[in-house]
Amino acid sequence: MTDFPEKLLAGYNNFVTTLFSNEQPRYQELATVGQSPDVLVIACCDSRAAPEMIFNTKPGEIFVMRNVANQVPPFQSDGEYHATSAALEYAVQVLKVQHIVVLGHGRCGGIRVVLDMESKPLSSDDFIGRWMGLLRPAVEVISTNAQLTQHEREIALERISLRCSIANLRTFPWVNALERRGKLHLHAAWFDISSGELWVLDKKTSEFQLYE
Repeated sequence: MTDFPEKLLAGYNNFVTTLFSNEQPRYQELATVGQSPDVLVIACCDSRAAPEMIFNTKPGEIFVMRNVANQVPPFQSDGEYHATSAALEYAVQVLKVQHIVVLGHGRCGGIRVVLDMESKPLSSDDFIGRWMGLLRPAVEVISTNAQLTQHEREIALERISLRCSIANLRTFPWVNALERRGKLHLHAAWFDISSGELWVLDKKTSEFQLYE
């Protein structure tokens, strides 16, 4: 064939002969009727933290948007390209999702980069640097705390970033309006890759609670 990655082709063969074969009626229904997930998950691009695996969902059950460090930028109507905002708009306005879950995870590379004050831009455009700049105010506070280890700083910022994303979600007029009417619910969760633990943000206490 071509130089298409062999591992992906092998994976596809396994998928089409097992999962797809067993779920073919469901796939046919999804193709004919369309998707109607009631949950949007905004997650990180990290290959170790796939929402579909973490939440053990079937095709069509969740709508997933992934970007570096699972961030939601504040609402901006400036004519620029906004992939995360576009996915959010589609999920809320077209799919009519009832829940938005911002899913963070431990040992996030994007978080590690923004905490490393000596890191150099990966290119002259510095796309990652500018994207992670959304967290600069929080980084300045955490970085000056000498009582925290580097790992503790990473966990702290991973969780603070989730709170920032929830706050930024509310800057979108239609998200804010639907949440106020009880038609849309915002959630945040943090997944520990090494232990498999899931920590969920408690809306009453604003603290992350271990789900058991």
